[in-house]
Amino acid sequence: MRLIAVLTGACCVVLAACAPVEATREAGPQAMAPTLFVAAKRGNTLSKVDLASGGEVLRLPSCTNPHELATSPDGQHVALACYGGTTVDVFRTDNLERAASIDLGANARPHGIVWHPGGDLYATAEGRRSVFWIRQPLSETRELFEYGTGKQGSHMLAVSPDARTAWTTDLGSRTVTRVDLVTRRAPLSVAVGEEPEGIALSPDGTILWVSARGSNQAFALDPVTMEVRETVATGRFPLRIAVRPEGDVAVTSDLQDGSLSVIDTASAEVIRTIAVSSPAEVEARFQVTILWSDDGSKIYVAETASDTVAEVDYASGTVLRRLTVGEGGDGMAILP
Repeated sequence: MRLIAVLTGACCVVLAACAPVEATREAGPQAMAPTLFVAAKRGNTLSKVDLASGGEVLRLPSCTNPHELATSPDGQHVALACYGGTTVDVFRTDNLERAASIDLGANARPHGIVWHPGGDLYATAEGRRSVFWIRQPLSETRELFEYGTGKQGSHMLAVSPDARTAWTTDLGSRTVTRVDLVTRRAPLSVAVGEEPEGIALSPDGTILWVSARGSNQAFALDPVTMEVRETVATGRFPLRIAVRPEGDVAVTSDLQDGSLSVIDTASAEVIRTIAVSSPAEVEARFQVTILWSDDGSKIYVAETASDTVAEVDYASGTVLRRLTVGEGGDGMAILP
């Protein structure tokens, strides 16, 4: 059975999961080489790519219009936001077998997703204007807590290291919203550029970086007060922003230029531009999601139109190779 208690504004909706989780086999430590997982939004598939060889070793059906991905802290599972439906689906990383399908309710349209080091999942539900906290996602007694943002298009998501706060970019409302996951205070939203979409928290949790694709800008925000500290001009249509694990730079994916803007986080200035596509290739490749390797040496760029992922060497700015994935590859997650 499902128990639903609805509270609006600063409060949350609590749902007790009703469907049993499929039994999962006990998996040993990951012995595989670094692995990339890619969700293909046109092909409705999930791919597994061996980064040692560069080969796609497995591709299986996933869900309708899959988008963002996140790997579990223990490396045994990957969670997928099913943007064309209402679920967050969890797959085993060894064989891409579905381990759980977690329904967020009517019109959910999950998109942004974070698997926190503490073990819980967090996802945006764009159709419900909310954020979900999925506690113990692989347990039969999992709990779902929903927090309303009150904003249109709550799309991408960041979560604080202590799991007390989440932030969303709200495309339709042109805002960024802070959600208090523990105190349940009213959400705080601020206008940030035009069509803010990309979002990333600095490794130490002190700066919230946002890219606004409609105004070709990146912003550094105080994550507590939500005050804009710095504004940076980027390339055209910065769809995503990702902070290097070392915290020294933030990179935007400039879709209309086929390039990456590298922002020095200390000075808040663009210090380099990395060309991923030639001007003639921009529309043919159509780069979207970006992801750092765990050691900060490489950037992976999903090229949705060409069904490839570009592997970029950060130091030299060279495209090392292009990895073949499913049709319309977009969301990515990496297993070190």
